[in-house]
This record gives sequence, C-alpha cells and structure tokens, in this order.
Amino acid sequence: MQVEQQVTYTLELNGKIFVIENVPARVDEETGEQFFSPSTVEHLQQIIMTGQAPDQFTEVQVYKYAA
Repeated sequence: MQVEQQVTYTLELNGKIFVIENVPARVDEETGEQFFSPSTVEHLQQIIMTGQAPDQFTEVQVYKYAA
C-alpha cells in the first residue's frame, strides 16, 4: 500500500551533498520505494542545477513517477 508522506531527499552531486526536507512523496509501505510527481521532480532538478532549494514545495497530489 502506498501512503502520502513528507520525506527527506538526499543526493550527492559534484562533491556537494543536498539534504532536502519536506519533499512530498508517495511511499510504498512494504518496500520503502518513493514516488514523486512530475512537478516535484522539476523542483528537485532545479535544486541540482542551481544549488539552491526553493522556499517550499507546492505540489500536493503525488503521481506514480519515480525520480
């Protein structure tokens, strides 16, 4: 079963570690796999490209698109 949660997303890029809190995701309770909506993925790509996190994620509905 999948549940909607706010997750912490961590990634390393070019020696920089990004820890992004309160990212909306749908999480599979059995496997822990996280799925992100297209606009959330776009926000994450913005963070990677600019090195700056947006003030907040505005996406509410989470679709089954893996990041």
